[in-house]
Amino acid sequence: MQRKNTNRMDKVNEELRKEISLVIDQKLKNPNITGIISVTKVKTSSDLRYARVYISLINSKSKKNTLEGIKNASGFIRTEIAKSVNLRYTPELTFEIDESMEYGSKIENILKEIMPKDDK
Repeated sequence: MQRKNTNRMDKVNEELRKEISLVIDQKLKNPNITGIISVTKVKTSSDLRYARVYISLINSKSKKNTLEGIKNASGFIRTEIAKSVNLRYTPELTFEIDESMEYGSKIENILKEIMPKDDK
């Protein structure tokens, strides 16, 4: 029974990720929100009341201002999601920056520095 519920949560999380991406990409008109914003992951609570949204920011003028702009628009984003995702409750959204892509890039650069160069 647990696996079935996990499978449903995965589907809900993926659907929310897609819809939040669309709203941020196409409907937000805030000058503070700059750069490429990618929704990397969504984790929804088991009661579907809350969702933690992880975003990756690339080429942003100010990550702090962009994150603040998205947080301020969370009510609008939630309203837009309610129109397209059929859930009993539309979860309250909490946005956090996902540093995993930057971390991976940093590790890759370190590995390039310490790996011996091939003489081909």
